[in-house]
Amino acid sequence: MKYVLYVIAAAVVCGLLIGGVHLFRVSQKNKKEMAQYDGPQVSLNKKLGKVLVVYYSLSGHTKQIAEIIKQETNADIYEIKTMEKVDTVPWFYMTLREQLKDKTYPEIQKDFPDFSQYDMIFVGAPVWWYTMATPLYSFLQQVDFGGKKVVPFSTQGSNFGTYFEDFAAQAKNADIQLSQSFNNLPEKYREEEHNKIIQWLNQL
Repeated sequence: MKYVLYVIAAAVVCGLLIGGVHLFRVSQKNKKEMAQYDGPQVSLNKKLGKVLVVYYSLSGHTKQIAEIIKQETNADIYEIKTMEKVDTVPWFYMTLREQLKDKTYPEIQKDFPDFSQYDMIFVGAPVWWYTMATPLYSFLQQVDFGGKKVVPFSTQGSNFGTYFEDFAAQAKNADIQLSQSFNNLPEKYREEEHNKIIQWLNQL
């Protein structure tokens, strides 16, 4: 029994070390990326027409990005909402994995906006299991963009995986524009993150 406990303790220590190394690497990567957006606040100089921002957010980071886009472009905004609350219980990611495997996505509210009145539509969500959050899958299954310019964006810990490939494959009749991904960052990077968003908008 004593040896079993030693093995378990060693496994826990190894897991903590590996996790610590990963977090350090991610923090260094974020620091390097955000350094290029350091400096005076960037201004939007691109006219994007009438804009709609569609987003799904669980932790709040995607909502934060969506709100900045809304503010800078004077956009309308639409939040994708699930019919049942998504709880981040201990088995949360196992449930997501099953949803993605079986393509049984959560039911969402269906008060969808009229895309025909917009020139450009931003669509964002978090990355789950290296792809789109399942409520975004639900949304894309039920809407048709009718040839409109659609700009996807993601939020994630460090790796967006196949998010944008999967988005392009699922978005019906979407004229896909330049995408952007946003890592979950500490508060100290908020100004740099804002500049990153504006530089991206200026490239559209």
